[in-house]
Amino acid sequence: MGIFDKIKNAIFGSGQAQAATPKPAVATQASAAPTATSAPSAATPSANPSPTTTPAPNAAPSAGPVDITPILDAAVKKSGQKLDWRKSIVDLMKALDLDSSLSARKELADELGYTGEKDGSAEMNMWLHKALMKRLSENGGKVPAELMD
Repeated sequence: MGIFDKIKNAIFGSGQAQAATPKPAVATQASAAPTATSAPSAATPSANPSPTTTPAPNAAPSAGPVDITPILDAAVKKSGQKLDWRKSIVDLMKALDLDSSLSARKELADELGYTGEKDGSAEMNMWLHKALMKRLSENGGKVPAELMD
């Protein structure tokens, strides 16, 4: 698993878990209904596949984008450190309890397509932060507009 995937999973992981929770409830209700009406066996098979199959795939896309701001703000608070994830790639990674070393940032730079010197410079780190915000947005994250320029 690459660094970007680790970041994405750390941010979206809780959102995906919440999106998965309603699905079993829907399936449970759908399977409970046929059981209650098990006497008319002809109606049960035709009613069961349609409602169960159709809503479950549509449930995930309707969940919408995952707002990264409260997730990262909570991660900073949990860390107990003074971190500015909105401006610093290092702080963002620390907030998520991920390796923020130069080697990890070099790996992230490779994943995101950075072509400059991978020396940990401010230029590299600012590019990484901006590219990460863009990639998170492309992968279902709701990123604050001021971080997308």
